Amino acid sequence: MINLPISIDAIIPEITLACGAMFLLIIGALSKRIITNTLSYAAVLLLIFTFFLLVSLNWDTSISMNGFFVMDSFAGLIKSAVLLSMAGVLALSTGYMKREEIVAFEYPILVLLSTLGMMVMVSANDLLSLYIGLELQSLALYVLATIRRNSLRSAEAGIKYFVLGALSSGMILFGSSIIYGFAGTTNFTAIAEAFSANPDMKLGLSMGLVFLLSGLAFKISAAPFHMWTPDVYEGAPTSVTALFAIVPKLAALALMMRIFCEPFMGLQDMWVQILWVLSVASMLVGAFAALTQENIKRLLAYSSIGNVGYALIGIIVGGTGGLGATLYYFLIYMAMTAGTFGIIMSLRREGASLEKIESLEGMSKTHPVQAYVLAILMFSMSGIPPMAGFFGKLFIFESAIAGGYIYLAVLGVVSSVVAAYYYLRIIKVMFFDEQVEELQYETNVPRDAVIIVSILIITGLVLMPEPLLIMTQNATASLF
Repeated sequence: MINLPISIDAIIPEITLACGAMFLLIIGALSKRIITNTLSYAAVLLLIFTFFLLVSLNWDTSISMNGFFVMDSFAGLIKSAVLLSMAGVLALSTGYMKREEIVAFEYPILVLLSTLGMMVMVSANDLLSLYIGLELQSLALYVLATIRRNSLRSAEAGIKYFVLGALSSGMILFGSSIIYGFAGTTNFTAIAEAFSANPDMKLGLSMGLVFLLSGLAFKISAAPFHMWTPDVYEGAPTSVTALFAIVPKLAALALMMRIFCEPFMGLQDMWVQILWVLSVASMLVGAFAALTQENIKRLLAYSSIGNVGYALIGIIVGGTGGLGATLYYFLIYMAMTAGTFGIIMSLRREGASLEKIESLEGMSKTHPVQAYVLAILMFSMSGIPPMAGFFGKLFIFESAIAGGYIYLAVLGVVSSVVAAYYYLRIIKVMFFDEQVEELQYETNVPRDAVIIVSILIITGLVLMPEPLLIMTQNATASLF
């Protein structure tokens, strides 16, 4: 156990990550040759070292940095997942950047800085620290979306993401200013106390929360704030798309859990109604809009929108049951998505990266192992028992029924059934369509390791789904 003053102890992982990122930036800038892969491996080691540093800390609830920063078991679990997931994203990227001739040593540094922003978001205990973490993450992601400098599609994706992201950031700032105007503070604890002492400020806080929630809904690509997602997913390099799909939404959802359970619990009757609409819209848009997609990345974009809708159900239900189920479901979703992108990034046809669903034709005949692995991931994503994705949705819908949200659970089941079509379609193309062009599979040790870990998680949770659920419920208990 590291024994340092609490004001320093709680932010040691963030300090380590920031210093490491700056050091790697200097190394990359001074190097006379392209060392993107070398820096990526170094960044993976830094993320793993930061993870072990994090787990060595005391996760008992503590507030530091003059009330701006909170450390508890919830933040510890989310940060651990973020660090390991980002290490997985960088492992997926090794070899891909060189193969696609994307010359940018800044790539792993930007990944580290976005990770730092997510960690600050998760531990934010003030609207100002919330915004600083959110913008640090977002600014790095804007650049990553346009990292392929000679691609018009990548530039278009980055511009769309930046413009709409700036709009959402403005809404968050405007909402925060309204909240500050009525509560007289930006601190989460002080906001809750101010509302308890003066319930008449409910209308003003509600107005601010609406703007704040709208900005956060953009960050998690919940409908109708999802318009950027398909274009950015399609236009960005696949390694960056994998990052967008796997990690940032977890940090944003965790932030939403914290602000709803701490400063704005008194406004639950208001924000539950908004989340109900966002959840239903996201599930339906994710299910039906993906039916006509031919591009795999656009399909996975709409899939992520639908999965955010399922995750919001648990936040609506609230309590350790609902929030634990949301966290459980999204951790499984991250593992499934990492494995799926690992397979996609390893496949090539006629020397080009795979993007079309029809390009998977006959994959089971030439690459049976990879086809069966992808089939398992698709079954899990569609929620077909006994895969881990089934248990994730089961716990979500169980919590909704227990909380009295019967119609929400029914709509979730219906949209899940509709969404199963496009997952099963991928399996159909792999196993039943005839191959027209030769499909190549590129072996890469770090990427294959991520795929193996993903499959082990998905199959392992089939045998023991309860321990992870108990862990997530215990972590969310620290929010209350």
